[in-house]
Amino acid sequence: MNYFLGYLLYEKSKTKLLASKTGAKAYGYGHKYGYYALLLSWLPVIGDPLTLVAGVARLRFIWFVLIAGSLRIARYYFLTLVV
Repeated sequence: MNYFLGYLLYEKSKTKLLASKTGAKAYGYGHKYGYYALLLSWLPVIGDPLTLVAGVARLRFIWFVLIAGSLRIARYYFLTLVV
């Protein structure tokens, strides 16, 4: 859901994001390190914003699902083993 919200926000935030120097730099980092950042998407607090940013950066959906989905499944599997 967060990915699609970010995907929809892209159209509204594109001009504003790319107009500023900091925004353009952040957008570049999102494309360069986006898939690596998704490796932290299993974390409870920062995981949801990372998935939102993945949508805004328009990362490929299949890779998003493979990385973020598998890590979330692994997280919940681990939690069921602990509890």
